[in-house]
Amino acid sequence: MRYDGLRLIPLGGLGEIGLNMMVLEYRDDLIVIDAGLMFPEDYMLGIDMVIPDITYLRRHIDKVRAIILTHGHEDHIGALPFILKELKVPVYGTPFTLALVAEKLQEHEGIGKVNFKRVRPRDQVEIGPFQVEFIRTCHSIVDGTGLAITTPVGVVIHTGDFKIDQAPAGGELTDLRKFAEYGERGVLVLLSDSTNAEREGYTLSEREIGQRLEEIIRVSPGRVIVALFASNIQRMQEVMDTAVKYGRKVAFVGRNVVINTRIARELGYMHFPPGGVIDIKKLDHYAPENVLVFTTGSQGEPLSALSLIATNNHKDIQIQKGDTVVLSSRFIPGNEKAITHMINHLCRRGANVIYEKISAIHVSGHGYREELRMMLNLIRPEFFIPIHGEYRHLVQHIQLAREVGMAEEKLLLAEDGDVIVFKSGTGKIVDRIEVGKVFVDGKSVGDVEDVVLRDRKQLSEDGMVIPVMVINERTGEVVSGPDIISRGVFFEEKMGGILEQAKEVIKDVLEGFSIESKADDLAVENEVRRALKRFFRKEVNRRPVIIPVIIEM
Repeated sequence: MRYDGLRLIPLGGLGEIGLNMMVLEYRDDLIVIDAGLMFPEDYMLGIDMVIPDITYLRRHIDKVRAIILTHGHEDHIGALPFILKELKVPVYGTPFTLALVAEKLQEHEGIGKVNFKRVRPRDQVEIGPFQVEFIRTCHSIVDGTGLAITTPVGVVIHTGDFKIDQAPAGGELTDLRKFAEYGERGVLVLLSDSTNAEREGYTLSEREIGQRLEEIIRVSPGRVIVALFASNIQRMQEVMDTAVKYGRKVAFVGRNVVINTRIARELGYMHFPPGGVIDIKKLDHYAPENVLVFTTGSQGEPLSALSLIATNNHKDIQIQKGDTVVLSSRFIPGNEKAITHMINHLCRRGANVIYEKISAIHVSGHGYREELRMMLNLIRPEFFIPIHGEYRHLVQHIQLAREVGMAEEKLLLAEDGDVIVFKSGTGKIVDRIEVGKVFVDGKSVGDVEDVVLRDRKQLSEDGMVIPVMVINERTGEVVSGPDIISRGVFFEEKMGGILEQAKEVIKDVLEGFSIESKADDLAVENEVRRALKRFFRKEVNRRPVIIPVIIEM
């Protein structure tokens, strides 16, 4: 496949939350923006994470010049440990972003030395025919950037994840001046974050969240335990400063929060007040009203620090009556049940739990509709492609572009795999490549197919039946069995009669085989499986996974 002009190909992030990866290609040069993962959906049983399918990059590996990262969230960097095993190219990013990647790569083997290219906002780099300028954005992680990519065909603006906060924690404002400069010069196409395209108005300012958190810290009679995303360094610094202001010592618990704060401190993005931080193991040396603890696990992850604390299984900290637990993050869809269970456990142990539904203690890192309108008006692009969101978010963002006056033919509603070509003043979707999701299951990458997930789902819903029999391979006589082992189908003590009937079904099947036919294990297994499937569907309306075991002697 070869097209003249500039080609944009989303490999992930257009049609789902996460999995962000965008390809820009011009003739024999190709750059990749972000390499994110997606956390598994409910039907992906046993899957640890999902990463983009990079088959297209493998086919054009000689053209790949670099990977450019907008920021350090998992949905933008999480696939790198798997991709860098195949793509030996430079990786560009800001200091905190690259430090997070380097930490993540230590957990994986076979990657080798990575050529990290550290940049800062307003730096410009030349990569083949692409000139890339990094533009500061305000997000829920430090060192976030958007990208202005000057190509032979025109300028592409990629906003990254952004919001427009006039008083952000840490002072990292979205560089509207630089975005506007490019708007004045002329922009071919804008790729803009669509995550909150359904939400009217503006995001709350971090200043308002900080004021609410300060009030909680000031009035709480016992220990304060704050659970948040470990990457939200700005909010942790703000809360830490407030804790010290009210005479509280600060402790950290949870692997990610310990690692991220160490990295942030080493790079100068975070400072610890002298004597203000204590070891979690020394918590009991201080009065409850003089302690604040940062922890991970705001989403109710089973083995996270806060979940262990909630169930009284953490080795260093237990809930005391009078503790205040603050969940300073949103409920990510799909996690509501786990979070609710965790909150219930915390309440049973005497904690006062404060979360987003009852108090304004969290603000999104993604701009609402008015902020998205502002970006469209600042850039005034010739073409517009909404990115980063489920299909409904992309549709809502297209509607916003219509409202600010963009012509219908300039609005490109693309999905993963679409090939978008710009040349001679035109821009359109001209083709489609095969893309998909690659499942990571433990150390297995891409080996789990849909049929495996289907089997797992069936096992979880209908259980498993294992008929076992020993057959004399010479005479075809059943020496032992058939015996039946079942798991998750029914309670055997109450339904034992069903299993006895199932044994008779197997005997009937075996009687239908000649002595010679019984030597064909595969044929016998298939016939036993079919007969038992019919039997269980008729008798108990279930479809268990059936695994016949035939032992020859």
